[in-house]
Amino acid sequence: MQEACADWLAAHSADGPLVVACSGGADSVALTHGVLAAAGGRPVIGATVDHGLQPGSADRARACAGLLLRLGCVEARVLTVTLGAGGGPEAAARRARYGALTSVSEALDDAPVLLGHTADDQAETVLLGLARGSGPRSIAGMRPWRAPWGRPLLAVSRRDTEAACRQAGLATWQDPHNTDPTFTRVRLRREVLPLLEDVLGGGVRDALVRTADLMSDDLAALDRIAADALDRARDGDALSAEAVVGQPSAVRRRVLRRWLAGAGAGPLTHDHLIRLDRQLTDSAGPVQVRLPGGLDVWRRGAFLRVERPPGVVVTRS
Repeated sequence: MQEACADWLAAHSADGPLVVACSGGADSVALTHGVLAAAGGRPVIGATVDHGLQPGSADRARACAGLLLRLGCVEARVLTVTLGAGGGPEAAARRARYGALTSVSEALDDAPVLLGHTADDQAETVLLGLARGSGPRSIAGMRPWRAPWGRPLLAVSRRDTEAACRQAGLATWQDPHNTDPTFTRVRLRREVLPLLEDVLGGGVRDALVRTADLMSDDLAALDRIAADALDRARDGDALSAEAVVGQPSAVRRRVLRRWLAGAGAGPLTHDHLIRLDRQLTDSAGPVQVRLPGGLDVWRRGAFLRVERPPGVVVTRS
């Protein structure tokens, strides 16, 4: 754990305070132990979130905060959240948790927030992305660093975190939700992945993690190419169709997404990008495409232009 955390710190975070998110489970307790051993005197602030989803959750959060202080964190914060509606309890809890942790990071000058996701979590994420057909970005899984989120243990198995906690004599908590089959990830973890390991003769988790690493490298290269292409294609607020049309579709669509994000458009679906790409490349394509955020993209001669219909106010999230 210490070696994994030390490698992550050397690669992604040179100085300043660190925030470590801990639920009291084996993964996050092992992460906290490893970060404190590798931090080299940097202040480590522990944070635990009380979602209020179970009886006694406030007591559990206070107990976790006490553990964080005993391990050596300079401070332990209990973040009590209220879950919003939409997307089911799992998604609502995730939004509330990340929102609270983001606030802690911002209050500490955008300090990194370290999360205890392991190779097992990465494999589940990749498998979900494959099943949902949500594209290469989801198949690339979770990144070791995407500000403010750091994940030092993505190459470490859940079995290793549990063994590390036992070796260090650290008692951990097992969240009942982690064994509740009503949650998709639980069924993936307990039913689907073991079946795949059995049918395919083992190595499935490692293969999925390796797939994420390879896909992440490819995406980073495509993103760099698209950023350069967008720089060449900008003409004031407009986008030169001629400067982009010769690029492969994977680059064109990244250029469109980056350009429109900068113009204040909301999240784009696959259908939006298909229509925008036709607008860019096909003279018989749509002249106008309406986007989330109340924006219209118009093909005017050799350029695409973003316009706001009268009376529409666009705000950036």
